[in-house]
Amino acid sequence: MSLPSLSDIEAAAQVVYRSFPPTPQYRWALLSERLGTGCWVKHENHTPVGAFKIRGGLTYFDQLHQCGELPREVISATRGNHGQSMGWAARAHGVDCTIVVPRGNSLEKNAAMRALGVRLIEHGDDFQDSREHAQRLAAERGAHMVPSFHTDLLRGVSTYWWEFFKAVPQLDVVYVPIGQGSGACSAVAARQALGHPARIVGVVSAHATTYADSIAAGRVVEAPVTTQLADGMACRVADAQALAVLAPHLDHIVQVTDDEVAAAMRALFADTHNVAEGAGAAAFAAAMQEKESLQGLNVGVTLCGGNVDSATFAKVLAG
Repeated sequence: MSLPSLSDIEAAAQVVYRSFPPTPQYRWALLSERLGTGCWVKHENHTPVGAFKIRGGLTYFDQLHQCGELPREVISATRGNHGQSMGWAARAHGVDCTIVVPRGNSLEKNAAMRALGVRLIEHGDDFQDSREHAQRLAAERGAHMVPSFHTDLLRGVSTYWWEFFKAVPQLDVVYVPIGQGSGACSAVAARQALGHPARIVGVVSAHATTYADSIAAGRVVEAPVTTQLADGMACRVADAQALAVLAPHLDHIVQVTDDEVAAAMRALFADTHNVAEGAGAAAFAAAMQEKESLQGLNVGVTLCGGNVDSATFAKVLAG
């Protein structure tokens, strides 16, 4: 697939900004002290759904609207943030939205989707089960199936990395979590579009390694998912299109454990008083793992989502 160009991303930003302004990025003093070098955080937890995914939903539905192809109903699968994105954009366009989540999904993400008018279905033991069920439902109902990875989603998501790279041109290296790949591919797209020199480091859960395994093997390799904390990265089967983008452009991949993610969630709260969900803290967890090699560099991390259940966050803070 071809990555969004600079003009594509700039046009996408105008669509996004109808709903909310650019999110901030701050160089936090305590985080920088903890990391031992300058640390900038891009706050995608400050969007109207608390995560970066809303940007892709807005551009995906705008494209359907522009082409006169708005469907009666959309169906998709999620662990939560993509589903909120779909619910937000579907509601704005008057489209029915059905979202499939795995059993045991985040109670508060489920509640947030329902509040946006989403019809929620719980099915399967993990995201892949939910995605396959959503595809079957869409075929049966004649509904429009929205994938988790698509060029029209990518254009919107790229706007957040475009904002970050423009705002902090001195960034030397950035860390980006990989779930289904839209966030990481968007970092690549924005860097290429702006000609920014920063290295991009991918981050996966050590308990959900399909992207690390697939890039190492040069083909899609399914891997079991056992993470209890980083649900936004709980992907069992990598997307082949995302792999094709990431393999040549990532500097390397870091695997972070749930314990490291929990420590990063605590650090982000203590140093910035921002709440990070597991995937939202993964970038900082990876930077901390590599802190010895980062001295003297300007490091960028994304707090890509803050949607963690209260009970889970309480346990994390309690250590």
